[in-house]
Amino acid sequence: MRPEYNKTLVPRAQNMRRDMTPQERHLWYDFLRNHPLRFRRQSVIYHYIADFYCDKAKLVIEVDGSQHTMPDAREYDQIRTLTLEGIELTVLRFTNAEVDSSFAQVCAKIEQTVQKRLTRL
Repeated sequence: MRPEYNKTLVPRAQNMRRDMTPQERHLWYDFLRNHPLRFRRQSVIYHYIADFYCDKAKLVIEVDGSQHTMPDAREYDQIRTLTLEGIELTVLRFTNAEVDSSFAQVCAKIEQTVQKRLTRL
């Protein structure tokens, strides 16, 4: 069962799907879209929009740009992560630079986390 969501965020999520960052596009088209488990792009969970979400593994994947290094953004991300973990989701965060320079390692970490989550659920 998918977590509750704020329906007013759906149009924004749809726009974000159309306007993905290059790193989000790369991760989606070159790995997650064809993953054996279904991932959703820009999925609304509560009052957040997760970059990618796999319901079966209860996994949220975030690809963060440089704006996430600002103090206010770091605090917001920390609260967001704690909220999502509070409903038994795991949150993986990668920087744009990691996706650009270490794509294979990012994919391996995602796969490792998916397998770990499946054995626990």
